[in-house]
Amino acid sequence: MAGKTDNHANQNRKSAKAAAKVLAAKPPANGGEPGQPTAEEAADISPAPVLSGEIKRNAREHKRIEDRWNILGPGKPGKPPKHYKYIDEMARLQFELLKLQEWVRIEGLRVVVLFEGRDAAGKGGVIKRITESLNPRICRVVALGTPTEREKGQWYFQRYVQHLPGPGEMILFDRSWYNRAGVEKVMGFCTDDEYQEFLRACPLFEEMLVKSGIILLKYWFSVSDEEQEKRFTERMHNPMKRWKLSPMDLESRGRWVEYSKAKDVMLAHTDHATAPWYIVDADNKKKARLNCIAHLLHQIPYKDLSPVELPLPPRQPDNGYKRPKKSTQHWVDEGY
Repeated sequence: MAGKTDNHANQNRKSAKAAAKVLAAKPPANGGEPGQPTAEEAADISPAPVLSGEIKRNAREHKRIEDRWNILGPGKPGKPPKHYKYIDEMARLQFELLKLQEWVRIEGLRVVVLFEGRDAAGKGGVIKRITESLNPRICRVVALGTPTEREKGQWYFQRYVQHLPGPGEMILFDRSWYNRAGVEKVMGFCTDDEYQEFLRACPLFEEMLVKSGIILLKYWFSVSDEEQEKRFTERMHNPMKRWKLSPMDLESRGRWVEYSKAKDVMLAHTDHATAPWYIVDADNKKKARLNCIAHLLHQIPYKDLSPVELPLPPRQPDNGYKRPKKSTQHWVDEGY
């Protein structure tokens, strides 16, 4: 009981100090002394328990935000663990991505990055963090849907070739030609002959790309059965994410082992020196994003070509120009 009483006393003192700061910042009313409340103001001061409740709510919100951004890192051997601020580290990596983008643009590089993995493995999340600060004219995302009847009759790789980068471009494939080795194989969307031909031809196709000057990186996001189930459940009950869950996703849950076997065969046939597979442990979304982006940055040597700071030129004089009246135009209502 003594401990609880002391806690309440401390909260009340903090509440009183907070109220005093608010009052001290107000100008004197009716000629009174600065910082001294009038009778009306004194009556309006919330009692300590209410202020304490507000402080508790603020503390819980602060803790929630801290938990959201904190990542517990192992630290270096012999040193205590470190708490890495996810948002700070992500900002640092995104700043480096800007440097890489400028290097790709000026040097005329052609970069292709493939993101593969099971449903809900976090591919879209890392792609979003890569692109959100970059120029969409330089870094583009390709996420192709079901092939059309015409595309089904083409050379298998043809519909992907038209999206390959030109000089100074980066293309991120959210799923790629490896659909044939995964979903098409497991769900029976291709024949066994087509599947075997893909396993034979894919390394040759990728070698052609690399020899033509394309920088090709391939990432597989590895997620456990338990973590995928957790993410599927969240998508099922979260209206903001419900669109991410498709009947095909649910079907894949019942074919977990088949997908695992198909993945193993795919890696065995297409993990070659020219274009190796890089496996990302994706059970922790935030760590997976940081690890993948950091790895990507280390695969492409680049220099800091950040644009120099330019002076802002003066605005052109009005020279008698007058803006039209708002009443003559259709302005959006200011509801906020």
